[in-house]
Amino acid sequence: MVVACLAFALHARAQSEAALQRAYKNSYAEEAKKNYAESINYIKPFYSDGDYDANLRLGWLYFLSKNYTASEGYYAKAVRIKPNSIEAKFGYVKPLSLLASWDKVMAQYAAILKTDPQNTQANYWTGVIYYNRKQYDAASKYFLKVVSLYPFDYDGNQMLAWTFLMLGNKPQARNYFEQALIIKPDDVSCLDGLAKAKN
Repeated sequence: MVVACLAFALHARAQSEAALQRAYKNSYAEEAKKNYAESINYIKPFYSDGDYDANLRLGWLYFLSKNYTASEGYYAKAVRIKPNSIEAKFGYVKPLSLLASWDKVMAQYAAILKTDPQNTQANYWTGVIYYNRKQYDAASKYFLKVVSLYPFDYDGNQMLAWTFLMLGNKPQARNYFEQALIIKPDDVSCLDGLAKAKN
């Protein structure tokens, strides 16, 4: 009797797993065709509040369908379910950015950098937010981290150059504008910045 019950339970679980895999496969196929509502509909029957995968997937699909509030809600749940997940935090940042929830964006980047201090993407975008807030001292620390990890990175060098220019440090600004121009010759932003740094 026990063996029969166990066999039945294992068979039911295998069927359930196969149905879940089919649902995700169909969801991906609909996403590829930009049928986001259909893609969502394949996931919903399998959804549960504590399911990381489903929350992450629905966060992404609602983001693609431009329902940023729903996207934010699902990503927030994914982050709560797996607090160490960097992928969930980067996902969460997407709708937060489009909802202009910059303090929440910064909180996600801070959490990512607590787990992974060398994360280039989190360092770069934290620097950009500080730069846009005209907090150039703070911005420079994050851009310096990016450039120390990726010395031949155009974006890091360009933003560090502009940050030093805003801080009034023209010699350093010139160095980084010149480096950025080696990476991306004739770049308009860097040529403009270099001219300003030489005045």
